[in-house]
Amino acid sequence: MNFKLLVFDWDGTLMDSEAHIVACVEAAVRDLELPLPSREAISNIIGLGLREAVNTLFPEDDDHLHLDIAARYRTHFFSAGASPSQLFEGAREVVDELSQQGYMLAVATGKGRKGLDYALQTTGLGDYFQLTRCAEETSSKPNPEMLQQILEETGVAQDRALMIGDTEYDLEMAVNAGMPALGVTYGVHAHERLLKHHPLACLDRITEIPAWLGRCSDGMASG
Repeated sequence: MNFKLLVFDWDGTLMDSEAHIVACVEAAVRDLELPLPSREAISNIIGLGLREAVNTLFPEDDDHLHLDIAARYRTHFFSAGASPSQLFEGAREVVDELSQQGYMLAVATGKGRKGLDYALQTTGLGDYFQLTRCAEETSSKPNPEMLQQILEETGVAQDRALMIGDTEYDLEMAVNAGMPALGVTYGVHAHERLLKHHPLACLDRITEIPAWLGRCSDGMASG
């Protein structure tokens, strides 16, 4: 299997942002004096678009409150005093190596455009990705629209593209788009949740991706 296009999720796959996202959701909920969801419940919605994430946490509340929560979340996320999230160790080197090997790179994320552009700028990874899609521009995962748009714009066939992500939303989106997927277990969702969507493999470290792709092109990848 010889891939041409690699589509990365962002949060939990390239960037270690779980703690920051959970803290911002908790702060937004406290601002509005709402019942505080468990940290597990908040972590579970990472990967969804913000609107879908808020609806999942507070399914019985009205749209106005959902908008208020989302607005407070954004305020805390971009506040000057917020501790910035960091790339996973080795992520920068992996992205650089894959780019040098000739792979076309893209991002499909539940982040908003402002958040992704900020992350691409502050990490210095922006120039590596030919194409990016955010949930607010299309449909939230696991709807396949983000991947469908990326495939259409790049002209890459489904079987020559690979979705790489840490949540079942990423892998289910790939299934819905008819694309193969690679799961990573160091992010948000546990290994057994990823396996439900039949990824080609599940890797424990981001630094394993180049070698796995090399074996894959030689017809020997497994996991």
